[in-house]
Amino acid sequence: MSTVSTREPASADRTTAPEPPAGKRRRVREKQWPAYVFLSPWMIGAGVLTLVPMVVSLYLSFTDYNLFDPPKWVGLRNYTEMLTEDPRYWRSVGTTLLYVVVAVPLKLAFALAVAMLLKNLGRGRAFYRSAFYAPSLLGASMSIALVWKALFNDGGSVDGVLSSIGIDAGGWVGNPDLAVFAIVLLTVWQFGAPMVIFLAGLQQISPDLYEAAALDGAGRRRQFVSITVPMLSPVVFFNLVLETIQSFQVFTPAFAISGGDGGPADSTMFYTLYLYERGFTASHMGYASAMAWMLLIAIGLVTLILFRTSRSWVFYADEESR
Repeated sequence: MSTVSTREPASADRTTAPEPPAGKRRRVREKQWPAYVFLSPWMIGAGVLTLVPMVVSLYLSFTDYNLFDPPKWVGLRNYTEMLTEDPRYWRSVGTTLLYVVVAVPLKLAFALAVAMLLKNLGRGRAFYRSAFYAPSLLGASMSIALVWKALFNDGGSVDGVLSSIGIDAGGWVGNPDLAVFAIVLLTVWQFGAPMVIFLAGLQQISPDLYEAAALDGAGRRRQFVSITVPMLSPVVFFNLVLETIQSFQVFTPAFAISGGDGGPADSTMFYTLYLYERGFTASHMGYASAMAWMLLIAIGLVTLILFRTSRSWVFYADEESR
């Protein structure tokens, strides 16, 4: 009499063996290679155009190099000369700091004011937004800087308008006390980029907050201080960081308005302009490389300070505390 076997097939008793780690890594690499192919142009560009020049610049900052003879290693001499023996270096630092401290707050305040006007504008918002954004596209060009120099020169349009109302300031470009402020006004005129970002942030604030505040008797000023500023603080912080970094690197307006020499009396000798002068006019490329690295360190420290202090005034709606 035959009996029916109740045993399951032998293959059912076996458990699937885990895949070796090498096999997993191989499968992951097979899935990732298309991404590396598409990223390769950026990776090659970043390496060849950014990383390699940075390494070469760091090496040159410790050398005496005049663009024609082989670089000679001098150690920290460029840095010590810069910090202890070069008064024009410190004048360029002071001019740049004055520009940053004055231009960045004015530009952001003007951008926020125009953004708030455009937010409440019904018809024509797209046109005015484009019109106000246009200077940000044109203002960094050499041609606009030269036109700006003509406007603020002695006998220019600005001088004529001020003289007609009894203010005889003369040409701003030739006045050591006013030349840097002509560049500040050119920067403030380019408020379009932060304005667009502010406008996007304002549109994200819920109208219910303003309605509730109005029911409680809060006026427009109180609503601005208690609702708009806290809710917009992340956008303010974003614009502040970007504009601060860009302001430390200003070059074209200073070069065009001063004629490339930082005049009059070094009043427009910005840091980057002095770096250009030492590197390409005086052919002290090692010294200029050291200046570039000092600028990088300074921008990094200022950015770090902004991020650290932002914890006390930037409000994020998705966090209980900041």
